[in-house]
Amino acid sequence: MVTATNLRKTYGPITAVEDVSFEIKKGELFGLLGPNGAGKSTTIGMLVGAVNPDSGAVDLKNQGPPTLPKNRQLVGLAPQSLALYDELTAKENLQFYGAIYGLSAERLKDRVEWCLTFAGLNDRANHLVKTFSGGMKRRVNMAAALIHEPELVLFDEPTVGVDPQSRNYIFDSIQALKEGGTTILYTTHYMEEAQRLCDRVAIMDKGKILALDTVDGLLQKYGGTSVLTAELMDPEMVAPVGATIDGSHLRMETREPLKDLASLSDSGAKFKTLRIDRPDLESVFLSLTGRSLRD
Repeated sequence: MVTATNLRKTYGPITAVEDVSFEIKKGELFGLLGPNGAGKSTTIGMLVGAVNPDSGAVDLKNQGPPTLPKNRQLVGLAPQSLALYDELTAKENLQFYGAIYGLSAERLKDRVEWCLTFAGLNDRANHLVKTFSGGMKRRVNMAAALIHEPELVLFDEPTVGVDPQSRNYIFDSIQALKEGGTTILYTTHYMEEAQRLCDRVAIMDKGKILALDTVDGLLQKYGGTSVLTAELMDPEMVAPVGATIDGSHLRMETREPLKDLASLSDSGAKFKTLRIDRPDLESVFLSLTGRSLRD
């Protein structure tokens, strides 16, 4: 669906994106994970044709760059900065964007109704956007990107500044889009979002892609071991191979926590408390960069 090849973009002395290449498959939910300033939004700008790369190329569906008129209809973008008119209602905002895409009157009516349902805002359709909460504005912003039924949608940090309820609504809406066959690019600096939603994730930092794989693949390659900790019923238990016991507290690093837990139980270990901490994408980012995702 999307092929980005050796993209590079500089702004004066600052290199925003350096030699970025990846492919997004049709129907895939592809994540760009990285801290603020990693180059995610600049990359999105090049993918939709809003930013001209200094070098490299973007191809959509093997039919050329995103700047071609026939390709613009393929793409919907919900930018990080809200692209809404506060003095218009939610319905009027959607009608405006639908008219830009040249939707006929009948189709525009149907699409506006669908988008309002998607955003969960049918009851607020005729309310001014300036009266909406941050989460409601985000949902209208996302809906506007879908007004023309694009095959590819790019959501740039769609949960920034939203409340937990709206965040969960957004997650459910994105999952429903994917199940309907829409190809999605999702950028975020929240590792738990990428881990929850994405089929594959590209980890980006300082304008470069450091790793790209499925979440499980990234965890396997870069996440390190799981840590099993427990408070033992028998503080006199001899520590098994690979574990340490301090008083009644056992600690074990393991790549197969469930298997090793079963072995401990088979050896007679009884637990007052038990906890397994598995590696996550934060661990992956730390392994790749030596720092936290939110440093």
